[in-house]
Amino acid sequence: MTGQDWPLIWPIFSEVVTAGDTYTYDPATDFEQGRRLWLGSGAGDCWLATDGPDGAVLGSYKVGPNRAGPGAHIGTASYLVDAAIRGRGIGRAMVLHSLDQARLAGFQGLQFNAVAASNVHAVRLYRQLGFTVIGAVPGGFHHPQQGFVDLLIMYHQF
Repeated sequence: MTGQDWPLIWPIFSEVVTAGDTYTYDPATDFEQGRRLWLGSGAGDCWLATDGPDGAVLGSYKVGPNRAGPGAHIGTASYLVDAAIRGRGIGRAMVLHSLDQARLAGFQGLQFNAVAASNVHAVRLYRQLGFTVIGAVPGGFHHPQQGFVDLLIMYHQF
């Protein structure tokens, strides 16, 4: 993936973030802010899920260190799936791929710092793939319909 792929990811990013029900990003995040949030200083650690070699973008994920310095041996990852194709295994495939990529990059585990407890499909998937809840911030996420729900910290050790 390159930075030139951002316009392909933007519609999915915008849809997910505007909904305000999974990510802690500001729902009013614009194109350039989104690019900085998702790609950071580059797109080298971001991946696209596509439908064939010339197909539509179905999702994206990014992986990198959870923290700098002495914490850089633990990775983190974030995922986006187009709402129109959720439930078809794209998220599962991306999480599995990210686990492989994180291991290859030398991380000793993956930590998710902010999983909204209301995101039951993601929580279930992460648990099925070996993640455990290692902590929770009570009421740490303000869901637009459910109000304040827990924000989970999840971890998968390699």
